[in-house]
Amino acid sequence: MSRLTYFAKRIALMVPVLVFGTSLTYIILYAGPINPAVAIAGANAPADQIRAIEQQLGLTKPLWAQYIDFMINMFTFDLGQSWVISPNTDVSAVIAQRFPRTVWLGFWAILIPLFIGIPLGFYAGLNPNSWGDYAASLGGIVWRAAPNFWLAVILLLGLSNSEQYLFGFNWKTFIVDTPQLIGAPPLNNLTNPTEFLKALKRILPASFVLGSASLGNELRIGRTAMLETKNSNYVEMARAKGVSDRLLVWKHMFRNALIPLVPVITAEATILLGGSLIVEEVFSINGIGRLFYQAIINGDIPLAAALAFIFVLLLVIINIMQDFLYTVLDPRVSFEE
Repeated sequence: MSRLTYFAKRIALMVPVLVFGTSLTYIILYAGPINPAVAIAGANAPADQIRAIEQQLGLTKPLWAQYIDFMINMFTFDLGQSWVISPNTDVSAVIAQRFPRTVWLGFWAILIPLFIGIPLGFYAGLNPNSWGDYAASLGGIVWRAAPNFWLAVILLLGLSNSEQYLFGFNWKTFIVDTPQLIGAPPLNNLTNPTEFLKALKRILPASFVLGSASLGNELRIGRTAMLETKNSNYVEMARAKGVSDRLLVWKHMFRNALIPLVPVITAEATILLGGSLIVEEVFSINGIGRLFYQAIINGDIPLAAALAFIFVLLLVIINIMQDFLYTVLDPRVSFEE
């Protein structure tokens, strides 16, 4: 099987998954207990007013007709208008306003564990039963076990009083002045170095909290993967032939040790979508995670449905990226029958 055929097959298999996830979204939101007409008019509104709103929104049509309209609209990216959060505003415009903040948060939440967790895990695997291995392993267990909301509170408390706890180090005035610890990061002018640093400082604590569990997982699994690779037969044979330790690590062991980490990294990228809701709420980032929570609470069905569809679509794309990374790290995957 060629690599192109392999990818075409994987993409084709994702279509039923996308249809199923979108259908499930419709059943939960449109056939569930949420009544958007009551959310718009208020709980004490007269019945005839609620009935009029339901007719205006098309909620009196049969469920199967609403389902067909919903699926067509989602797959043609006609996301409709917000009913409650931003009335008479296109859902795509509401999401586009908040989406960059979540992308900025998620980017650093994935990048920080990659550049801290995996190197520490590989170091621990290359130096088992050393003091460095014990310290890294203990750190991985602690970071994995720490709940996001608890870590967020502790971090905010420490950074807001950093002069007291860190021997005079003031986080708010470090490199650039950022008097606010929480709030939406300024993303208007990232090409300006000062504005970039301000946006980075504003998002780093939240990203570190969001990526803490991933950091612990990648450290632990990276250590195990490197330890298994180090003790494999082909490494022993290469060492017996006189291959240097540096060449062994970077040419033979590093790439193979990365393979078990691919599903871990991609799976944690999907967990970040859900975890961002809590972190965005604590740090007042106002991204799409917090927007989804507000849409559900306020009964804004089109907005909640569009965000759920985007989450499903992102999960499908992440899975395709996982398959692509597999073929890069292990080309045999592309040609399996």
